[in-house]
Amino acid sequence: MVKAYACIWSNESAAEMVKFYRSVFKGTKVGKYSYWGKNPMGVKEGSVLTAHITILGQKLMLLNGHMEKTFNESVSFVVPCKSQREIDTYWKKLTAGGGAPVQCGWLIDKFGVRWQIVPAQFDKWNTTKNKAKKEAVMAEVMKMTKLETKKLQAAFDNA
Repeated sequence: MVKAYACIWSNESAAEMVKFYRSVFKGTKVGKYSYWGKNPMGVKEGSVLTAHITILGQKLMLLNGHMEKTFNESVSFVVPCKSQREIDTYWKKLTAGGGAPVQCGWLIDKFGVRWQIVPAQFDKWNTTKNKAKKEAVMAEVMKMTKLETKKLQAAFDNA
């Protein structure tokens, strides 16, 4: 049983987000929806309040808060990828329809949610006790927008 999970606030895009994330992440499971009842905010009764989904094993709640809130860089979702092809696929899908690449493997999807699309080895490279290897990888990361696994592995191996 999941003990903690993230809530992603949107003004009124929860149902659209479910469809989008299902198209990006194979195997996404859609859970229960809840709906607005009578409320002091003037939100239409019966409209979607929350939608629960599970992406890559991580449960999320998408909330239609009906107040404009913006995301920022202080929170992002990290997606470790087994291959460059997987990185490329997620990158293309998550930036489609109005998303934007950032730097160092980060991107913003069309809803404003931040993602880090990284090689699965990234945690190993970033937590190595070998300072030269860690610094070599980070120097390469700083040069990139979408991360390139081969170049990062070479930086790690050759440091």
